[in-house]
Amino acid sequence: MTTPGPGVMPGLEPSGGGPVAALGGEQLQLQLDSFLARHEDALKLFRRDLHMHPELGYAEHRTTQRIVERLTEAGLRPQVLPRGTGLFCDIGPEDGPTVALRADIDALPLQDEKDVPYKSTVPGVAHACGHDVHTTMVLGAGLFLAQQAAAGLLPGRVRLLFQPAEETPGGALDVMAAGGICGVDRAFALHCDPRIEVGQLGLRTGPITAACDKVYVKVTGPGGHTARPHLTADLVYALAKIVTELPAALSRRVDPRSSLSLVWGRVSAGSVANAIPDDGIAEGTVRCLDDEAWHRAPEMMKSLLQSVAAAYDVEASLEYVRGVPPTVNEATSVQMFRDASAQVLGEEAAVPTPQSLGGEDFGWYLESIPGALARLGVREPGSSGEYDLHRGDFDVDESCIAAGVRVLAATALTALWDGNRPGDQEPMEGAAIA
Repeated sequence: MTTPGPGVMPGLEPSGGGPVAALGGEQLQLQLDSFLARHEDALKLFRRDLHMHPELGYAEHRTTQRIVERLTEAGLRPQVLPRGTGLFCDIGPEDGPTVALRADIDALPLQDEKDVPYKSTVPGVAHACGHDVHTTMVLGAGLFLAQQAAAGLLPGRVRLLFQPAEETPGGALDVMAAGGICGVDRAFALHCDPRIEVGQLGLRTGPITAACDKVYVKVTGPGGHTARPHLTADLVYALAKIVTELPAALSRRVDPRSSLSLVWGRVSAGSVANAIPDDGIAEGTVRCLDDEAWHRAPEMMKSLLQSVAAAYDVEASLEYVRGVPPTVNEATSVQMFRDASAQVLGEEAAVPTPQSLGGEDFGWYLESIPGALARLGVREPGSSGEYDLHRGDFDVDESCIAAGVRVLAATALTALWDGNRPGDQEPMEGAAIA
């Protein structure tokens, strides 16, 4: 089992003067207890401030400024991204490994429907996916780790990534273009999960979220009278065949384990009952759990579309809009999450979590570097309510903030002290949580 590193804050040195490297999770837990006793209330207030002032992707100017202010007060030097929203900030020495902790900072175009003192003050915009919580947890972990670094107790560097526009998506690519993951050896992120109770951490090795792309199909033909379909191209019938046959054919061209699926959300053609229209459209999404199948999907779909259209003598064009790749968790990084949570939340904290066909642009980072995304429980223990993400009534049990700070800080220390650089050690037997 890997164990969190031994960084010790002043006043919490082990008795007996034993070597720092011999410390385990008990000392780390004491340090985190001390830090959170002083800062947990302020972190909750910070989260509520963000919740009251949500900002959509690439408009997160106030959010960015609030984060910059807090990091600067701690003696850190945040770097705002070129577009003016989002930032990253380094903690600790440059020599040794570098670990990134990522938060997304944007909100959703939804009305906040909760009756709480910290309800959104911006009409039609709300933190209904927990990004305010993600931001606060990474900030809290960063402030704790900054204290470790100030005492000379970090054997490497932690980079805090506060990413804009996850919901758009595209913010991850802006972070990467600005050099945000240059020199980073591993990256970690937490995402709120209202299905899991506070104090639990949902883990999975391999794909945990799906690729999510949009497709637009336009079909054209000469049009005509419904009394004489044989003298023209029956465009509506052809469109119906495309809508039904394309998903079925696509699923037979890839490994079923890739979970490649095409689902239509809008189909439209014609305006009257007795006229065959000259154009029609179908719009939908493609979701996939396998990176290779995701990269192949556009060409496969284009080829299948042309073959179906040709059979009915219509023209068909495809606009394929890339969204995000699948988020594929690396086994060693998942094990680091698991070991860290055992140290700071308890041995039973890690629980299996299912694959999701939702999209998450953290997958862009994991195409370049190893890492993992975990699901943090935000549900009040014993609660009977049914909550989900992307709903106007979404909220969290705020004790999840302290749990997230503990997990992120412990995971960063685990990766810095025992993870070394990718390839230095083989994934341990039984590391995967399926």
